[in-house]
Amino acid sequence: MHADFRRVYNQRFSPDFYEKYRNRLQATVGPVPYRLAESPLFMAPATRDRIFRYTREIIAQLAEPERLALARRAVPAEYDVPRQDDAPDVMTIDFAIVRGPDGELDGRVVELQAFPSLFAFTIIQARIFNEMMALPGASNGFHCFAPGYDYDSAQAFLRRALLGGHTPEEVVLLEIEPLKQKTLPDFVATQALTGIEAVCVTEVLREGRQLFRMKDGRKLPIRRIFNRVVFDELQRKNPPMAFKFTDDLDVSWCPHPNWYWMWSKFSLPLLDHPAVPKATTVAQLKEVPADLENYVLKPLFSYAGAGVKVDPTAADLAGLPAEQRDGWILQRKIEYARELWTPDGIGVAAEIRVLCLRDQGQRLPQPLLNLVRLSRGKMLGVDFNKGLDWVGSTVALWPKAE
Repeated sequence: MHADFRRVYNQRFSPDFYEKYRNRLQATVGPVPYRLAESPLFMAPATRDRIFRYTREIIAQLAEPERLALARRAVPAEYDVPRQDDAPDVMTIDFAIVRGPDGELDGRVVELQAFPSLFAFTIIQARIFNEMMALPGASNGFHCFAPGYDYDSAQAFLRRALLGGHTPEEVVLLEIEPLKQKTLPDFVATQALTGIEAVCVTEVLREGRQLFRMKDGRKLPIRRIFNRVVFDELQRKNPPMAFKFTDDLDVSWCPHPNWYWMWSKFSLPLLDHPAVPKATTVAQLKEVPADLENYVLKPLFSYAGAGVKVDPTAADLAGLPAEQRDGWILQRKIEYARELWTPDGIGVAAEIRVLCLRDQGQRLPQPLLNLVRLSRGKMLGVDFNKGLDWVGSTVALWPKAE
């Protein structure tokens, strides 16, 4: 963390500042149904560069032919979508902020998934923080982007990647009941920054290989889908749809749905990288680790931390049916560095999600920006931080180049 910015921010912080920030953000994206943290994370450029480098290295490993072939096994036959591309347009990797062996702040991979996150929301969130802060040592303000990008160029990149050469009317953000999702503020932000509207899966029409939607009495063709459908929710709700994901359709995907399965927790055991804690599927366990208290048990394809067991027992492992043991991993626990200090001197843990996009002509998705979740509980997430302040959604910021 950047100690100088943190010290000055904490000295100047007030509940009034926090309320003004929340009100400005929600005036732009609508009510936010999850907690907004009181502060950004001020990250030193050296830590940022290290984590962005890890991200590129991990994506490069995932893209190696041998690992791709192994990851392809993750795609269920009932969700194997035709016309898969060579790499996903979107990738996210979550890093716990830890204290490394060299004593410096570092990152360790918690989760990864080739699935969209809060790109547009975070750009707006970071911009509002930047506009409201004036800290010594950052005369040009702050941003949250990889070197070479700023607010305008990052927004242009997002628009290019999502539209894929089509007009906004020809692209939809596809979701199940989008108006009821916790991510609705990002859908509002996405439309504001790119012109792409959120559409429920039940509102899509099909004629042969073509998809359409109705708007203001007009039937509009859908050429490209910015896919935000989480498949365990699709299985659970089973909404009535005029098409199936496995249909051979004349649409392009951002990202193609197969990557949701392939580049996910399923791939953690396939990686060999110092930033990736050792993980193995329960099916591959030869014996229960003697230090089981140092592991976390995770379902492969849950979302938002659902089903994770922070303190698994031998009984938890033994209780998994044989046919489900391939669907769970045991991963080495990560010790978070609780070094974002509140004005009251409380140390807060941080997890940074690197958001990656693939631009036209790029072979693999590249780091573009980040979002952050702060926690004072045992785990990241709302259920572990109820009633606490200085927790929730925020973003890592660093000074713009002079």
